[in-house]
Amino acid sequence: MSLFVEYTEPQWRNLDMRALSVDEAYLYLASHFPERTYLYTLSDECYTCPYTKVKALPADDDEPLRLSSAYALNFKIFEHDQGHYAYDNVSSLCWLRRTDLQEFGVYNLTLDANGTCAFAVDKPGVPINYAFLAVFVLVAALLILLKLASCAWRCYRYDEADAAADSIGAAAAKATQRKRLRSLDTFRGLSIVLMIFVNSGGGGYTWIEHAAWNGLHLADLVFPSFLWIMGVCIPLSVKSQLSRGSSKSRICLRILWRSIKLFAIGICLNSMSGTNLEQLRLMGVLQRFGVAFLVVGILHTLCSRREPISPQSSWQRAVHDVCLFSGELAVLLALVATYLGLTFGLRVPGCPRGYLGPGGKHDYNANPQCIGGAAGYVDLQVLGQAHIYQHPTAKYVYDSTAFDPEGIFGCILSVVQVLLGGFAGLTLLVHSTWQSRIRRWLVLAILLGLIGGALCGFSREGGAIPVNKNLWSLSFVCVTASLALVILSLLYYFIDVRERWSWSGYPFTECGMNAIVMYVGHSVMHKMLPWHWRIGPMNTHFMLLLEATWNTLVWVGIALYLDAREFYYSL
Repeated sequence: MSLFVEYTEPQWRNLDMRALSVDEAYLYLASHFPERTYLYTLSDECYTCPYTKVKALPADDDEPLRLSSAYALNFKIFEHDQGHYAYDNVSSLCWLRRTDLQEFGVYNLTLDANGTCAFAVDKPGVPINYAFLAVFVLVAALLILLKLASCAWRCYRYDEADAAADSIGAAAAKATQRKRLRSLDTFRGLSIVLMIFVNSGGGGYTWIEHAAWNGLHLADLVFPSFLWIMGVCIPLSVKSQLSRGSSKSRICLRILWRSIKLFAIGICLNSMSGTNLEQLRLMGVLQRFGVAFLVVGILHTLCSRREPISPQSSWQRAVHDVCLFSGELAVLLALVATYLGLTFGLRVPGCPRGYLGPGGKHDYNANPQCIGGAAGYVDLQVLGQAHIYQHPTAKYVYDSTAFDPEGIFGCILSVVQVLLGGFAGLTLLVHSTWQSRIRRWLVLAILLGLIGGALCGFSREGGAIPVNKNLWSLSFVCVTASLALVILSLLYYFIDVRERWSWSGYPFTECGMNAIVMYVGHSVMHKMLPWHWRIGPMNTHFMLLLEATWNTLVWVGIALYLDAREFYYSL
């Protein structure tokens, strides 16, 4: 069992192993070189960065270094002090690259008298991925026990009257579900469950957490998926309201009121870290939801027809949804053109035109104050330094300045993301067969995937526009919308088309029907029992993953309870 929970001895050669955090190891340094030298390191996570100074050798103390084992590390030892950063144009005494560093390992780096480096393993580290299997076994055992307890309770309390009532209720529920596409609720529920999981830390795994700048990790998929599925539901909601006789002006007022409530709740959640209005962050997740919903909701309402026009020929039917979407498509293209024009045409003082990097020491410290280029500059000018997010992920990797990943500039392509979801929702209204709907979605998914791949050069750091959640880049929108279309196609086929598989959406469907409750609730209860807890140092992936999974399961249980009570809340 110790293999699965990343167990290591509390003490090893007078080293306190419990003082290490996740993905950390010890490194002993020794130097036999006749003169004083200087150690610099560079992580693979930091793209086009200079080496950063660590300490002088021989060290004034015998304390080992604590270093990160999450990414491969490069070591360079220089004969002269290069300052805080060292660049490739200066030769070094020795260079080492290690890709095999492990959590809780103990290593030795020795500089010999002739200027060569030697690296040795004193204590091997522990594998970190077995924690998934351990947590899976524990969760499965818990769910089995709950199921057995539920069956025992039902056997004890169940009678014929309850059975008849349940049978009638099941029939009524099935009739209602035929009118409501459960795959949409399932998609929304899957998004909110993943959001809670990653906001709980995701077990401390780097591939789950947000990418430092460019790239696409699991956490980066959640927010755009939520925005996209909101767009899918907008045409369905507007169509329903129009069919009930609501006027367009009344629908627009409802959309405005809901957007205001989303923005206000987001501001309130931001004040949890402090109520000083001079430093209150103005933008955030719900604020971006509110802005995107306002623009797309009103736009679609104004472009909608109360009486649908039935196409006559086959080619008209093939492009009918595109024709109905023509107004939104024009706005979508205008927004993309605006984004591209500002991103690559706006002059940002002290920064190269079209810069898309994180600033700081990126690009060998060439543009330290240019994080986000035009996006960062616009947000800074409109919101002010004190009202943007102060701790972006790039800050801890690139030594970047403040930057708001949910800022104003990113709202441009967030609206595009919701519009793409709106077109998928319009497909549901226009195409009557499941084959034509899925075919439409998959064709669009391939198209968007190819566009996104071409923009980023099918790589993490390459291409004209890399995939970047912080900037909400055009390639990011295309790639995440493509993935969302594929996932919705699968959910729609298995849940709504093949009804015998309707159980496959459980329990995500129930979570999706109370998504706003779960989001606000998990944000407010972030540091409270029974959702969160701490035992000991919490310095292993196993403990962090167990706690994140527990918090997620508690909120899933709350969603199931609310569904059983038939309580559903929406703004």
